Formats: sequence, structure tokens, C-alpha cells
Amino acid sequence: MTDAQQQIFERALLARRRARAARNIHAHDFLLRRAGEDIEMRLGAVRREFPLALNLGAHHGVLTHMLGKDTRITRIISADPCAPLLEQCDGPRVRCEEDMLPFANGSFDLAVSGLALHLVNDLPGALIQIRRALKPDGLFLAAVLGGRTLGELREALGAAEEEIDGGVSPRVAPFGDVRDYGALLQRAGFALPVTDADVVEVTYATVFDLMRDLRGMGASNMLTARRKRPLKRGILMRAGEIYGERFPAPGGRISATFEIIHLTGWAPDASQPRPLRPGSASARLADALGARERSAGEKAGPTDKS
Repeated sequence: MTDAQQQIFERALLARRRARAARNIHAHDFLLRRAGEDIEMRLGAVRREFPLALNLGAHHGVLTHMLGKDTRITRIISADPCAPLLEQCDGPRVRCEEDMLPFANGSFDLAVSGLALHLVNDLPGALIQIRRALKPDGLFLAAVLGGRTLGELREALGAAEEEIDGGVSPRVAPFGDVRDYGALLQRAGFALPVTDADVVEVTYATVFDLMRDLRGMGASNMLTARRKRPLKRGILMRAGEIYGERFPAPGGRISATFEIIHLTGWAPDASQPRPLRPGSASARLADALGARERSAGEKAGPTDKS
């Protein structure tokens, strides 16, 4: 496979779109704030100090500002590839791509990321670098978009394009599911990996308001495989009709789904709990269950628990 084939996202185009959106990004950051609040809540359940933290893919500093109120965190470094967004972050800042980190191994006690990592081309590599940048037993918390995100828009645009042009082109980015992200955490070498999903339903007056919000986030189509010509007006109008027919919401509005998948992992350390080796148990399962232990091949009686 060539390098060009591996580039799912046109990162230079993403950077330009986010730079254009930077001035008015606060009007469209509701999803990022939602993800940030969830990360803040999850971090609150961990009882320890975090002298140095990294906010990777910091956008305009929403998560940096939220976590800056946590007295357990001494210093937060914001990192993002988009300069106009990074300029809005509080405290120390580093401009870098999320999958090309300039930090030494074992630098951070905590690494967080809000709605950024699902748009990198080398997510496995990015996760490995994050794990290496953490100190032993350092914590990683992230929120990424999952595969159910914008499923309605994908279906409406595809149906309209098929109907009018006789074919479908990529319009909405493909994202992984909970199991995909969990496997990637394990592959990257994180200890005690956990993934879970939260589905956010948002209503809009029309499909064009949804698209306007996506542009305001700097998140419109940046797939390398997309058709480079603008979407025909006829396809857009028909997509709006299909969307309203298939995905109505109360009050004549339409519904849009955003799936936020939360990732949790720890940099490996000898102090962490490990699974017991087979045969090392100090108590019998039969005793714990209050059941009679039977030899292999012995049939269960009517009073036995199984």
C-alpha cells in the first residue's frame, strides 16, 4: 500500500478549514464542551495528583480551561496543529500534529484529548506515542467520534446521489466502534484499557443548518477519496427532502446523531493490578457459590447449582 492510499484524511485541508472556523468557533463547540465535561467527570473519579498534563488536539482550549480548575493538575500543555485555534488556548502551547509528538518519553502524568484523534491518519501510531509520552502509571483519557456519528446525513446524501447521479461518493468520514478503539488501545500497549460510548441526539431545523454547524466546527468533508467538485444543488435539495422523511424530529425538525466514544488507558507500571495466573486461587469457586463440587462426567442432581 502506498503512502497516498494510507491517507484517509486530507490533513492540510482540515487545517485550512479549522483556521477559517477559528474566529467563530465558540458558536459551534457544543459537542466539544460535552466531551470535555465527560472527561472532566471521569478524571474526578481518579484520586491522585497530576503535576504535568497534555491536552492533545486542544482546539481552542475548551478542555484546557476546564481542567485548569482542577487543583490536582499543576500545569497543562495544549498541543494542536492549527495555529489560529492554538492561539486561543491558555498557558503553554505546542504546535504539532497529533500523530507526530515532539515530547520525550515519560514526560506527562496525564494526557487528554477531546474529539481530535479520530481524524488522524495514523491513529495506532498516535496512541503508541501518547503511551510513550506518559510516565509509568500515567493516565490517558480521550473522547473520539464513533461509527454512528452522522449516520443520517450519510444515508440521505448517499440516497440522493444514487438517485440523481447513479453513484455514491464518500461524504461523511468513517469512524470506528467501541471494539475497534478498545483493540487499538491494547495494540498500543496501554494497561487496563476501557472504552464506552455515549450517543448524543441533536435536532436542527433543516439539513442545511446541520451542514452549517459542521462547517463552523471546521469538520466538513476532508476525506482524501471525496469527489473534488462541489455537491450539486439538486443533490443537496433532494438530500434535504430524504433526510426530513427518514429522520424527523418533533416540531418539524430533523435529528442528527453524534456518538462519542471514551477511551481510558494507563501507561504500564509494575504497581498495577494483574490477572492471577491459572491455578493460583486461594479459595474454591464451588465454596463461593455454595455448590457441591463434582468430578468430570458426574451428572448434576436436582439441588445442584450450575
